[in-house]
Amino acid sequence: MPRQISVNGQVRGVDVDGDTPVLWVLRDVLGMTGTKFGCGLGLCGACTVHVDGVATRSCVTPIAALANKRVSTIEQLSGSKIGAALQNAWLTLDVVQCGYCQSGQLMSAAGLLAKNPAPSDEDIDSAMAGNVCRCGTYLRIREGIKAAASALSAASRKA
Repeated sequence: MPRQISVNGQVRGVDVDGDTPVLWVLRDVLGMTGTKFGCGLGLCGACTVHVDGVATRSCVTPIAALANKRVSTIEQLSGSKIGAALQNAWLTLDVVQCGYCQSGQLMSAAGLLAKNPAPSDEDIDSAMAGNVCRCGTYLRIREGIKAAASALSAASRKA
């Protein structure tokens, strides 16, 4: 069935059933492969995107649930101050090991920093608890989030 989805600021037409998970619309229909398949149950976080600014598991979100909503994916993340700060911190601190989960990690971290610009370790752990990293880079992820928060704070003081 023909539908429209707003992805990264652009309205796109897709022809899928309403129960098709957003993950597969992004990857298979729109060719946006930055969002990863992990578990298919919304438990690992690899498929995290933002829906109206909220970190959302795309593997369990049907396309029909997105009427009049905006989806942002990892492909757009560097275009925001938060995303750019996170990506810079990730590179500077060498957060990534295998990298498979990192698009979901970054999207969850961006959602956290959008709501809480100065998160504590507990805030970070709570917000990131639904994101699994098989390589175990959790401490580096936490440090990356803290570094990005610090960089954003310093930039806002200069502005």
